[in-house]
Order: sequence, then structure tokens, then C-alpha cells
Amino acid sequence: MSTTSPTSLANFEIRPTATPTSDEDRAAALAAPRFGTAFTDHMARISWTAEQGWHDRRVEAYGPLRLDPATAVLHYAQEIFEGLKAYRHADGSVWTFRPEANAQRFARSAHRLALPVLSEQDFLDSLAALVATDSAWIPTGEETSLYLRPFMYASEVFLGVRPSAAAEYLVIASPVGPYFASGVRPVSIWVAEDYHRAGAGGTGAAKCGGNYAASLLPQQEAQALGFDQVCFLDSSTNTLVEELGGMNVFVVHADGSVSTPELSGSILEGVTRSSILQLVRDAGHEVRERPIPLAELRAGLEDGSVTEVFACGTAAVVTPIGRLGGVGFDLTAADGEAGPVTSSIRAELTDIQYGRAADRHGWLHRLL
Repeated sequence: MSTTSPTSLANFEIRPTATPTSDEDRAAALAAPRFGTAFTDHMARISWTAEQGWHDRRVEAYGPLRLDPATAVLHYAQEIFEGLKAYRHADGSVWTFRPEANAQRFARSAHRLALPVLSEQDFLDSLAALVATDSAWIPTGEETSLYLRPFMYASEVFLGVRPSAAAEYLVIASPVGPYFASGVRPVSIWVAEDYHRAGAGGTGAAKCGGNYAASLLPQQEAQALGFDQVCFLDSSTNTLVEELGGMNVFVVHADGSVSTPELSGSILEGVTRSSILQLVRDAGHEVRERPIPLAELRAGLEDGSVTEVFACGTAAVVTPIGRLGGVGFDLTAADGEAGPVTSSIRAELTDIQYGRAADRHGWLHRLL
């Protein structure tokens, strides 16, 4: 059964915008929503200081942030973020998927970046308050949703290498359509051997902007070589597959087993990743979280013992990988198409999210 959790919306003061988007302009934005380009009228916000703790919980007009040039985040990159979606079901109700897991990861990220930890209740309440205020922005088309972006940044005005004594937490929202407008298509991946996303003891397990900034140059170089995205290897041996710039990786073997790189401290613990691990176990597949050498993956694609490779994340859900290339190799997976395990897992996961299939694990959380 789908679950609901208590929320405390009374904790959030609603301060409506004085300039709401017109019905016509909102309808135009919802007619063909694109990822992260249009935003709702409001944002949820909570402030923190070392003296007061978390305070001033409110929903206010979406708009520019005023930052002093000496604001800490601009100089020392003390910031974190999350990503999740709100789905409108056929009966009109609105749900999100495993937000407790996002809240817990947000807390872990905050701890790693020396930011104040936001409670799980505040995290959940902020989502519910914003969605209730801007519910008219939730699209209803096939595979559309309202993307929710919680984030936190160091807001103290000072120059000095120490944790900020002030922080701001916000949630903004954007109506989005299917990640692949023309249908799910396999992507091509370039394996980077000269760059690494994160190292042992670093911030790889935290969802912070610096990890993504570090991936942009190798991503740019991969695209110049004719590939869609880049895959990173471990920094210690430069031999083990870790993850893409923003997605986890799965490998399907000819014997039906499924492997994914084990969490090492330098890999992001994806909510979609953990959900897929459960679903493939439910389907009877042997699941192994383990180190995956690039040499083993290459050999498996060459001899057919690896039949599918896919990536996963909140935005695209499940993305088939049809081509894997790097220095000295260029290999095809699943004949360059989406394989049967990839397709079935993606279909099952999206069916749960949109309320078309039973929520056996209680992953859904009702917002409206």
C-alpha cells in the first residue's frame, strides 16, 4: 500500500507572490515542460544561524537571491542539494517517491560539508508546503512531473576558511516532461581515465555542486569525441568502474545476475539505485554490489557474458547504455538497444511512481 506521513504545514507561513503567473502562461509552460527551464511561483525557505538554529519557515515568492560579494558559498563552495519529483496520480492525488531517503542523504551531505543538519520532518514539510501552494503547476501528461530541488548554502558574509555560522535552505520546483522526449533511447558513454569524480575521503558520497563541477570538463571532452556522457573510474587504481557524472551504473550478465559498483565512499548512494536493487531482487535476479573492473566489463561485452548496461538517477529514471568507449576500445551493449531487464525495471519503477502498480515496499509519500 502507498503510505502517507504526517506533515506540519502550520509550521510554514505562506507569503503569496504579488505577481502570480497568468493561467495562460502557466498552461503554456505545462504544455511542453522541459527539464529545469520554467519554475513555479513560490519557493519554500528556512533560515539558520548558529545562535537561533532553524527558524522562519515560510513559502515565499520565487525570485532572485540577494548575496553579498563576500557570502561564504561563493568562495568556499559550502553547499548541497537534492532532487526528487512530485507525481499526480490518475485520481488527482499527488505523491513523491521515497523522500525520507532524500532527507537522510541531505543530512549526510550537510554533515560532510560542515553545514547544519535539517531534520527529516522539516525536509518533508517543506516539500508538502511548496507543492500545496503551487499545485496548479503539477503537469498531468505522460511521464510528466514536478521536479523538486531542495538545496542549502552557506550564507554568512565573511572571508575565512571555517564553517559558516549562517545558512539558507530552499526548495524550488520545475514542471518537467519525460527526460527523453522521443522515447527512451540508449546513450553512449566515454570512460575517462585522466579525470576522477572523487577520491577516498573526499565528497563523492555527498550530493554537492563541486562533484558535478568536476565532471563538466571530462563531459565536454566526451561530447567532443561523439559520446553522450562520461563514466569515471576509481582514483586509487584507475581500474574500477564507479559512476557517471550524475548517475549510478548497473551491469546485467548472461546468467541473469545483476551487478553494480559497491558503495565505497566516493560513489553517491542513489535513491533510484537502492530502489532498483530491491526490484531486481524481487524479480528473482541474483544481485551483487561489488567492485567492477573496467577490464572485466570490456571482456564481458566482447564475449557476450555481459548482455546489458544501464544507468539510473532521478531525472531519467533508468537509461540504457548502448555504447561504451574509451582509449583503445569502442563496444556495443545489447545491440545498441534497451535490453529486456533494463526495460522491465524502468517500466516497473515508473508504474509505482505514477500509481499504476502496487507500492509493495511503501515507497510513496502523499503530498496532496
